[in-house]
Amino acid sequence: MTESPTIPTPSPAEVKRWRRYLADERAEASVYSELASRRTGEERAILLGLVEAERRHEAHWIRLLGAHANDPTRTALRTRLLAFLARRFGSVFVLALMQRTESRSPYESDADATDAMAADERLHEEIVRGLAARGRNSMSGTFRAAVFGANDGLVSNLALVLGMSATGVGNGVVLAAGVAGLLAGALSMGAGEFVSVRSQRELLESTTPDPSARTVLPQLDVNANELQLVYRVRGMAPKQAAEHAHEVLNGLDCVHVGINTGSLAAQNEHEQIGSARGAAVSSFLFFASGAIVPVLPYLFGLSGLAAVAVASVLVGIALLMTGAVVGVLSGASPLKRALRQLGIGYGAAAVTYLLGLLFGTTVA
Repeated sequence: MTESPTIPTPSPAEVKRWRRYLADERAEASVYSELASRRTGEERAILLGLVEAERRHEAHWIRLLGAHANDPTRTALRTRLLAFLARRFGSVFVLALMQRTESRSPYESDADATDAMAADERLHEEIVRGLAARGRNSMSGTFRAAVFGANDGLVSNLALVLGMSATGVGNGVVLAAGVAGLLAGALSMGAGEFVSVRSQRELLESTTPDPSARTVLPQLDVNANELQLVYRVRGMAPKQAAEHAHEVLNGLDCVHVGINTGSLAAQNEHEQIGSARGAAVSSFLFFASGAIVPVLPYLFGLSGLAAVAVASVLVGIALLMTGAVVGVLSGASPLKRALRQLGIGYGAAAVTYLLGLLFGTTVA
């Protein structure tokens, strides 16, 4: 009988590291399991496949730890937070965060992890990236409008309020300017989005094939076969277009397919674009939600440098939040994106504030 190889007694440092790996593998399996419980079909099967892989990795660390596996280290705070979010929301945010987690796997540089485990983790990043991409695509339009509108409101109205404050005008004037900036900007955003979406829909309608065109098919000259030109302009190769048109004119059942394909594609594009009115209202609200933040100190009676400081802090927090959300959803570092958003916003506001100081000095 072949005896199984004896595993040497691990050092305290190895036990600590392996316990951490074991806890993380269990937590990640739990996250994927929670996500799978909220999915159906292919996505559910893929997530369950990830659970199975994490269980294999878990078994590896249990085998190395032996009796020490009974008391694993607590899971990292980030991983516990992901498990909580997966149970409560199960959204694309969790997948985006898991993508970041998988990308930081230490297995490639750890001799105690097998090559197969390191390869698994590398592929897990790509699998989760693909799953997250589906969610990102479905929310990309709304998300872009929300972030762009709120961020524009935050930065533009902070710049306006700080610029007016720097000139030395009274608190009432600054407040009036802030409210006017909020309304003007929100109305401009809403009107611009309405015109943009309506124009896009009208342009799409002008290029949508007319479904009634198929009624003239019986009158076409079979030998001339002008129907092939319709298919060629829609992207078919000349030979394929001629063959397809010949089949249609000879009474095959594919007539409906040939004529209506463009209409179906146009209908799908219409659904993706959405309604002009809904886009306008959303843009108005998104901009206003950001623009109201720098006005709040003045609404509550603050003035001078105190109002400027509070407005700047409130807007800074909001910019950090929007930047972090962008980072999470893009699979990038939330901290870097948050700081980038903060730097851009504060930079624009600082320029306007300095111009206000200069203008106020000149007028005085």
